Amino acid sequence: MVKVMATGTFDLLHMGHIFYLREAKKLGDTLVVVVATDSTVRKLKHDPITPQEIRVNLIKELKMVDEAYLGHEDDMYTIVEEIKPDIIALGFDQIHNDATIKNELKKRKLNVKVVRLSKYEGGSDLEGTRRIIQKVIAAHEFQKKMQRIEGEP
Repeated sequence: MVKVMATGTFDLLHMGHIFYLREAKKLGDTLVVVVATDSTVRKLKHDPITPQEIRVNLIKELKMVDEAYLGHEDDMYTIVEEIKPDIIALGFDQIHNDATIKNELKKRKLNVKVVRLSKYEGGSDLEGTRRIIQKVIAAHEFQKKMQRIEGEP
């Protein structure tokens, strides 16, 4: 049985996430997803909108996901040592350097293949957490502007 590990923030779940996880699942028999902790998200991206416990539980509910765990704070390879995947599936936009990961895995004597997956081309303007946030903010600002124009409080 081939075990695939996928990782991510998964804040404001969208079709890009679903595509990534579906493609990761195709690489093996079991898909294990590691969800970034709130503090890791703050360090690398932004303040998370959805708390880590909810993000993990949402991922667990997806039918293509066999297992889901919260990542480790200090050493991202600790969870790899615990899960022992055959493949790590990286999303097209994940900041991790493939060569750096491969070198660290080799150093730790972990025989894990690293695969970079392709971008989701679904045609939606809501493909990405930042775009979703921007669209919500723009809609809110437009609503406030219309209220001012129409004289509403």
